[in-house]
Order: sequence, then structure tokens, then C-alpha cells
Amino acid sequence: MEDIIPSSSGEYSPDRVTRRALERLIQITIEAVMDVSAMLVKEMRLGLPYQEEDFLDKISGTVLNPDLVMKLRKMKGFRNVLLHGYSRIDDERVYEILTRDLGDIVEFKEAVIDFLRRN
Repeated sequence: MEDIIPSSSGEYSPDRVTRRALERLIQITIEAVMDVSAMLVKEMRLGLPYQEEDFLDKISGTVLNPDLVMKLRKMKGFRNVLLHGYSRIDDERVYEILTRDLGDIVEFKEAVIDFLRRN
């Protein structure tokens, strides 16, 4: 994904094809986070969540640190905007996620790998 992220938000906004591609990649990435979280909850036998976001809460403290869970919950909310088009998509927010928040996905991956190695 990094290879197609424009170097500035000014370069991001005019290129509609790149914007849509990156929005879709964000959506897929967040869905993967939720899918992995659901698999962990199932394997750890933590019970059924009330809503999808609760998967993250159920692995908070054991797999993920609570601060990361809060960040991922916000990303999940933004994924809903991308998927369902609840409102106009904020290009600045998308660019912010791409340039600032993708590290949270890497942190998620590393936390899951660390947990699996320990267990």
C-alpha cells in the first residue's frame, strides 16, 4: 500500500483512482483485523460478542493493549463509513489514516504474532 500513497494530501485529493484504491485497501485491511480478532476470540473461547467491535474488547489486555483497541475501534468506525457511505468520505481523514494510523495495523499484527508465539 505504501508504494501508492501520495507524498502529500494535495497530491492525494485530485487523483480519484488512487483515492478509491486506497480507500478499498483500508477497508480490506480493517476487515482483516476484525476477522483475525474474531478467530482469536473463538479459539480462546471468550464467548460471543454483542456486536462486531466487541471482538477487540474481548482480546484487550490479553492479546492487545487497551490503547491499541481504542484506535482500532475508531478505524472500524471509519471502515463503516467507507463501506456504507454513511456520509461523504473525508479525503483528509483517509490521508491521515494512510500516513499516521497504518502503524496501528502493524502493531496489531505484531501483538497477535507475539501472543501466538507465547501460547
